[in-house]
Amino acid sequence: MNLPLLYIDPGTGSALFSILIGAAATLFFVGRALIIKLKVVLSGGKTTAITSHPYVIYNEGKQYWNVFKPVLEEFEKREIEILYLTSSEDDPVFDISWHFIKPEYIGEGNRAFAHLNILQARICLMTTPGLNVFQLKRSKMTAHYAHVLHAPTDATLYRLFGLDYFDSIYLTGGYQANDIRYLEQQRNLPEKKLLTAGCTYLDVYAEKIRTLPAEENHHFTVLVSPTWGPSALLSKYGEKLLDPLLKTNWRIIVRPHPQSLKSESAMLGKLFIKYGDAVFWDYERENIHSLVKADIMISDFSGIIFDFAFLCDNPIFYIIQDIDLRIYDADDLGDDAVEKLWQFKTIKEIGIELQENHFEQIDKHIKEAIKSESLKTARNKARMDAWQYPGEAGKRIADFMIETVNAQKA
Repeated sequence: MNLPLLYIDPGTGSALFSILIGAAATLFFVGRALIIKLKVVLSGGKTTAITSHPYVIYNEGKQYWNVFKPVLEEFEKREIEILYLTSSEDDPVFDISWHFIKPEYIGEGNRAFAHLNILQARICLMTTPGLNVFQLKRSKMTAHYAHVLHAPTDATLYRLFGLDYFDSIYLTGGYQANDIRYLEQQRNLPEKKLLTAGCTYLDVYAEKIRTLPAEENHHFTVLVSPTWGPSALLSKYGEKLLDPLLKTNWRIIVRPHPQSLKSESAMLGKLFIKYGDAVFWDYERENIHSLVKADIMISDFSGIIFDFAFLCDNPIFYIIQDIDLRIYDADDLGDDAVEKLWQFKTIKEIGIELQENHFEQIDKHIKEAIKSESLKTARNKARMDAWQYPGEAGKRIADFMIETVNAQKA
């Protein structure tokens, strides 16, 4: 008798294989955790597990490499060993010969969380929010969890409860502390240590910009660099904006949000077919090459606005977006939360709102913005508020981590 053949299509087979691998990894780390607990019981409750790794950094993706790079360099310079866990197989950390930095790839998603949930450390630093909310749990064998804010924007624009269960937060500017303290009181949470460190990735970018050669025969340049979604700049205006910009004969750089390539490929494809080489398309991981070429930026509420304003000190045009805060911590700040947030108030101070009736005379509005001293003054104030201690963030974060561990030993 011929038995029927079981057929599994390649897509389903791949998914099943991924599930099996993830389950196997989870079982491995759960088993490892049980062994550790058994050893603790057999030793009468005494363990040195907490000292296995005094200092740990977890990086969820290589896009955050520049956040951690100055911190790692500081530990290397001080000859202090630190474990660097990453969910990126091609993390730039592996391209450098370190003596005191110990990099380790721990996989992505549940595989990484299974590893982190039994982490043995005195302090663990990460950019990943949502600790103890979903899959990423506080390990009972890790004494202190620190979160580093990786953008000079509001700390409450994480998804709900994003920072609630950390022990300390490293701020880019002191203004970020106010809303965190407000939420702690509203949610009856213990006060976290709030330490102003500065912004590591802006320090890295500032240094890189200083080494870039000056552009020969510079052509006046407009950088169109929005976020993504139906209310974002390219989706909302697209051709209506690009047509009058091209009439200026200026150089136009369009830098779509990375998510647009995944979620709005049809819209981008339509624009590319129409404009092709008439505009310069920037899909590079780092934005600094376009930033330094640009004399002005047109955006919406993308965080790149602050990169451009702080690093290049040039004017910005923005469009108003409909923002639903219900899934963010900021929604618990009370009525009129959008008006209270530093990020949205500051964009209005350092930029000019772009309206559709401006498009036909866009060149005139841009030339006026370039000359504006009041906008320049506002940019300088915003930079001082949000990017404190420029050039020192890596040193200050290393200091905070070492002080935390030393206090545990005292």
